[in-house]
Amino acid sequence: MADTDWGNQTAVTKFIFLGLGNLPDLQLLLFLLFLVIYIATVAGNTLIVLLIVVNQHLHTPMYFFLGNLSSLETCYTSTILPRMLASLLTGDRTISVSGCITQLFFFGALASTECYLLAVMSYDRYLAICKPLHYSTLMNPRFCLQLAAGSWLNGCLAITIFISFMSRFIFCGPNEIDHFYCDPVPLINLACGDTRLMVLLDFVLACVFTLPPFLLTLTSYVCIIASILRIHSTTGRQKAFSTCSSHLIVVTVFYGALMIVYMLPKHNALGVLKKVFSLCYTVLTPLVNPLVYSLRNREVKRALSKAVHKYMAFTKNIENAR
Repeated sequence: MADTDWGNQTAVTKFIFLGLGNLPDLQLLLFLLFLVIYIATVAGNTLIVLLIVVNQHLHTPMYFFLGNLSSLETCYTSTILPRMLASLLTGDRTISVSGCITQLFFFGALASTECYLLAVMSYDRYLAICKPLHYSTLMNPRFCLQLAAGSWLNGCLAITIFISFMSRFIFCGPNEIDHFYCDPVPLINLACGDTRLMVLLDFVLACVFTLPPFLLTLTSYVCIIASILRIHSTTGRQKAFSTCSSHLIVVTVFYGALMIVYMLPKHNALGVLKKVFSLCYTVLTPLVNPLVYSLRNREVKRALSKAVHKYMAFTKNIENAR
């Protein structure tokens, strides 16, 4: 695939992130801001996973998928923010080619998996609201496990295909990535040789692996909203909507930012704007997930309250024993 005319060129061994721009006066402030976001994201998502594991009342399909999403968000933000924090702290914006490809693999796999998990969670809410009598039969433990495993495998498959083709290219300069992480499009632009096939492959994979889960999510919520509007009782409508409102907020933030980034025209003046919206689905969404589900979900709040009381009782018993 790579053009053989580039064979005599010196291969690039490191890339340089241009990041959010040259902002030396704001570097420390940005470091502290993203550090707080990273700690809150990891702590919040880890707490949700622990609550789901230890609380028997949360052993349902909805919370099983939420546990998968929270685990994914922890890994997702960890592929980008630690490297970004190191750059802000030390000023070293370089990353090796192999390190960049590795980051691209995990970021791409987790982003694709999130699309599928969000679709699965919307389908789960569709069955719960639109087909409540068949819900327990359809959403049995085996089927839930298959849906979760399928989401993770499909996410990995998409980026594996892309990386296997991308690895045939060499990078021989320039070596500056106009982003704060290794995104497929800037990498393709830096590859030597004829990259038209890679651009086409990137587009096809994006359509094949992200469009179906997006359409499934959209269709599920159209059916859910239609069913809620048919409920005559105001209390019934509010109760039905409350079961899926948290997930709808996460879906809106994730897909909204994603579509804005990839639908904005390719123009240098819009480069900073694209990076800002990229922060929304790479940094903001993993943070929003635990906040939304903990603040808007009664069962999660109840489980958290029980866990806090148990911890306080345990520490009190230890103090009394002393």
